[in-house]
Amino acid sequence: MRIGMILDKAFPPDPRVENEALALIGEGHELFLFCLNYNKEQAEESLHGIEVKRYPASVWTYKLSALSYSLPFYRWVLEPRISRFLSDWGIEVLHVHDMVVARAALDAGRKAGIPLVLDLHENRPEIMKTYPHLNKLPGKLLISPEKWMQAEQRLVLEFDRILVVTEEARRDLLERTGKEPGTIVVVPNTVRKSFYDNPRIKKEITHRYREHFVILYLGDTGLRRGLLTAIEALPALSNSIARLKLVIVGSSSTDPLLQDKVRELGIDKLVDFEGWISEKDFPSYLEASKICISPLYRNKHHDTTYANKLFQYMAFSRPIVASDALAQKQLIEASGSGLVHKERDAEDFAEKCLQLFADEKRRIKLGENGRRFVMEEFAWERVSSGLKQLYADLDRKMMTKA
Repeated sequence: MRIGMILDKAFPPDPRVENEALALIGEGHELFLFCLNYNKEQAEESLHGIEVKRYPASVWTYKLSALSYSLPFYRWVLEPRISRFLSDWGIEVLHVHDMVVARAALDAGRKAGIPLVLDLHENRPEIMKTYPHLNKLPGKLLISPEKWMQAEQRLVLEFDRILVVTEEARRDLLERTGKEPGTIVVVPNTVRKSFYDNPRIKKEITHRYREHFVILYLGDTGLRRGLLTAIEALPALSNSIARLKLVIVGSSSTDPLLQDKVRELGIDKLVDFEGWISEKDFPSYLEASKICISPLYRNKHHDTTYANKLFQYMAFSRPIVASDALAQKQLIEASGSGLVHKERDAEDFAEKCLQLFADEKRRIKLGENGRRFVMEEFAWERVSSGLKQLYADLDRKMMTKA
């Protein structure tokens, strides 16, 4: 089949999009990716067999996306482009990544009369409740998480198939929407073997931290990710751990708040803000680390999803210290890959880190458990079976109709 994926941002990078695309290509499908072009990249290119088609976008396109379910302008901008993409490349199935662009894509897909798949990477309405700009004017007036929640429920009912990242998210949607259970499929985030088999290690990174006890965080650094908890724990940790470093690989608009807290506590020498880097360099930081962390704050979204970083940590045999957000707590305990702390509790976070610092054999054991879990139970090549089966079923139905 000729599958058209819709992504409302630039590509690359997006690990979930790439993993799914390559899995479907491996099943013999043709994969075309619609994405947005903010930086005058080439309009078309083939990446690992993914036919990437980039459509011009501006800062106003990005700003309008926040109003997707308040005002129709974003839909008006993107729906004609998606329709043209479907027509130009003879798309037979439309696969939409996340709900921001889902309304525009749904309209285009209906006109084309093709099957529609909605891939919900996260519980966007719940996440929006944590956005600072929604708690002040004009965002408070223009953007309503409640409207997004209602829109999500309608979209789930209108799309033919739904993908979610955890069983918890699937149960939540079934309860809220009454959708036919067989139409919602769990496709977890995890890593392909290519991420950890024969990784490229940059010696300048591992050499920089060779004398340090590195606590590593990978990914988006928005406040809901809980890094303030880790930062607040550092003074106590530094009393027991010589040459301690918290290395933060990632960024967000709230980084100044994290940096202010570091300065307030007088621990500038204990924290390295590395910013966004290529995923190809993640293995070098993982190799340099002793403990990896995911101190998420609890909310409905975090309780029903896994951060991809957890599997990146496990793949490199690194023990994890993670908060008790429900889904990741269950994952850590099931895999035996780390210790769980109370969310927002810097003292408990520090205690768990100190337990691992004091016991190298335990760190090694937990790391080995995590790697074994990823390789044997949660490798992408295994957990993507639901995605492959979904498309095999669609292919069969289309052949029957033909």
